[in-house]
Amino acid sequence: MKILSRSQWLALLAAIILAIACFMPWSQIRSIGLTLSGVDTTGTRYGIPAYNHFILTGVILLLTFVARLWAKRMNLLFGVLNLAWAIRNFILFGRCEAGDCPERQIGLYLVLLAAVILMLTILFPKMELKEDAEQED
Repeated sequence: MKILSRSQWLALLAAIILAIACFMPWSQIRSIGLTLSGVDTTGTRYGIPAYNHFILTGVILLLTFVARLWAKRMNLLFGVLNLAWAIRNFILFGRCEAGDCPERQIGLYLVLLAAVILMLTILFPKMELKEDAEQED
């Protein structure tokens, strides 16, 4: 039985935090009495942005536990997409529109933080590479 590395544990923890934060309030628009989260954007045209996080984070976790070089390279792509989606949501849910400025809530900050932590675990995986005999001249 293989024991998980620190980066894999951290990726798992960040994914759990990201999933929980998607259900927490992301922003509050006091003028029309709306509290928005990643899965409940009733009253806006934002769609349901948390679903993209769920899909991307699931793929990231899957690839994190595969000990192949191609998986680490693919994980980089999905990590960048997840981080970009978190930055997009941070900007979108916090921008002022027609004089109404929403208040960013804790869930939005947690999603961004978890996406950054996931990206860091992707950039620094613990993986042993076999060296070629030719390079040891």
